Amino acid sequence: MQLTYLQDPGHGWVACPLPLAHDLGITAQVSRYSYLEGNTLWLEEDCDAALLVDALRARGEPVSFREIHVNHDAYVRAMPRWRAK
Repeated sequence: MQLTYLQDPGHGWVACPLPLAHDLGITAQVSRYSYLEGNTLWLEEDCDAALLVDALRARGEPVSFREIHVNHDAYVRAMPRWRAK
């Protein structure tokens, strides 16, 4: 599975479709440092992204990244923070 990794000068996030996060059972573990935009969960790079990658690899799915680097604050920072329900 190819995942999008977005990085600005201060931090980074990995995009995950919300239904996939639910299917993998990781949503309750995602911290408030991740963000939600519509049906996409932007997982912060330090801990939350590893939840996704580890769960995909546990299912035997190969993981690769499409990297996007910006030289300003990423638009992710303006999104609502994730709150597990």
